[in-house]
Amino acid sequence: MRRVTIKDIAKIAGVSYATVSRALSGSPEISEETRIRIVEICRREGYRANTLARSLICNKTNVIGLIIPEVTNPYYAEIAFGIERSARERGYNVMLCNSGYEDAHVDELFDFLVGHQVDGIILANSRNEACDWASRYLRTIPTVLLGDAVTGGTPEADRLGTVSIDNRAGGRMGTEYLQRLGHTEILYAGVRPNSITHQLRAQGYRDAMEHAGLCAKIAENPGGSSSIEHGYELGKQLFAQTRDYTAIFAATDTLALGLMQAAEECGVSIPGELSLLGFDNISYSALPRITLSTIDQRKALLADTAVRILLDTIAQPEQQQYHKCLVPPTLIERHSCRAR
Repeated sequence: MRRVTIKDIAKIAGVSYATVSRALSGSPEISEETRIRIVEICRREGYRANTLARSLICNKTNVIGLIIPEVTNPYYAEIAFGIERSARERGYNVMLCNSGYEDAHVDELFDFLVGHQVDGIILANSRNEACDWASRYLRTIPTVLLGDAVTGGTPEADRLGTVSIDNRAGGRMGTEYLQRLGHTEILYAGVRPNSITHQLRAQGYRDAMEHAGLCAKIAENPGGSSSIEHGYELGKQLFAQTRDYTAIFAATDTLALGLMQAAEECGVSIPGELSLLGFDNISYSALPRITLSTIDQRKALLADTAVRILLDTIAQPEQQQYHKCLVPPTLIERHSCRAR
């Protein structure tokens, strides 16, 4: 099967290669009648423009790269969908890459995307090292971090555009909500030491507990990711012990879903015996048998803001004003929490 070339189209149309190129680029140098005829021939013959060759000429591909830990995580899946939709509305396509939770894979994917001449990269990651990963490539390619920035104060890191929900405020918001329901014994469950996002949420929880004169209780995540499976493992451990809390604030919705499963198996009623609050507002949280109360990350806004900042950086690579955007979270009340 041979690929149809621009030479084939020119021969069929009885015009020069330059005329075909002008027709496909929308040049005013040819008549509308000729343009329509050539476009129709291209459609009929199955011709596709060589976008790589065109990018070498224009030094622009209209493609951005997106690196996420794993597309199977509902939060990152929704973020990826939002970024693709926002980019497409602005005339860009997205090349999606999954890094897993291996540090070396992130560097490999940056090199891969730069090698494929994307115009810019969004790194969506909550690891402590994410800011350093992204800032290392700023001299090579426009880059935006969708996540919390922890830096050593280097000039490169200070120039990095960042977008994040205000995770500390979200931790306070969720804890204060449970307190308003009358809960004074609240467990914060699933914090990951290697995630700045988790640390900020946990700090917001501590702030609210300390302000209310209450004792903070924190259970760490037993695994390397905030999966439903790790939430289930944590729940089995917690519910095998005597409970000294009436509510759990889970670090993520996926952990909360695992805790729900473990609670059902262990005969713990939610919200009858135990209130449960999540963080992220993934789509699964609103399902009828789940109805998880949660802190909403406003993922569509995060995704759109990250794309807008990246495209602004691509358009003005020497700009001196660098974007640091912190989005306020909101509370979503459903049925997994009840008043004491």
